[in-house]
Amino acid sequence: MAELYLVRHGQASFGSDNYDQLSPLGHQQAVWLGDYFKQRNLRFDRVVTGTQLRHHQTLEGIAQGMGITVDAQTHPGFNEYDFYGLFAALGDEHASLKASAKGDRRAFYAALKQVLKLWMNKQLTGPLPEHWDDFYKRVQDATTFATRPSARRVLVVSSGGPIGTVTGMALQAPPEMGVELNLQIRNSSLSHFYFNDTTLRLATFNTLGHLDHPDRLHAITYG
Repeated sequence: MAELYLVRHGQASFGSDNYDQLSPLGHQQAVWLGDYFKQRNLRFDRVVTGTQLRHHQTLEGIAQGMGITVDAQTHPGFNEYDFYGLFAALGDEHASLKASAKGDRRAFYAALKQVLKLWMNKQLTGPLPEHWDDFYKRVQDATTFATRPSARRVLVVSSGGPIGTVTGMALQAPPEMGVELNLQIRNSSLSHFYFNDTTLRLATFNTLGHLDHPDRLHAITYG
């Protein structure tokens, strides 16, 4: 069977005017991951990213750590959902959740879990940036694109939402499980799958071998 490696982007810039860019730590996480691949002589015959800046910057860091130039394809299906747009679609009955969008990191992610469940259950009353069913379908389409039969070892750089969704698909779990998995995924983490024309199987989920050093534990982040 062929192999699929899904990488979540490095730490982004939570709380800044532009979340969609890596922090200095996020870039370092990516470089360390690339060095991890290099030490294990992992090479990829297909590389795919979403179209968001943090995906491209993470791949640049991986390539730097591997000491190579990477020729990558892009697929918007691997982009994250618009979480700020989902908060904006909350009705007045969820005013406290909407206020949490501007809170600290802990409050934000606690509220996001509830917002995602409302989104999935079609209970957001305002204009939506994207319907849940459309998000799920584009992640499916992107996964099919990345795992075309000619590929033997594929690297995908994406975000927590798509990675949680793909993992749920592999486990044949209900869609709600994708939300639970999504919010557990750490920055620059690696999830490994095997696939063929008909099957996608999870091997490991959300691992951080490249950060498993006493002097790197501070670099384990979620945002």
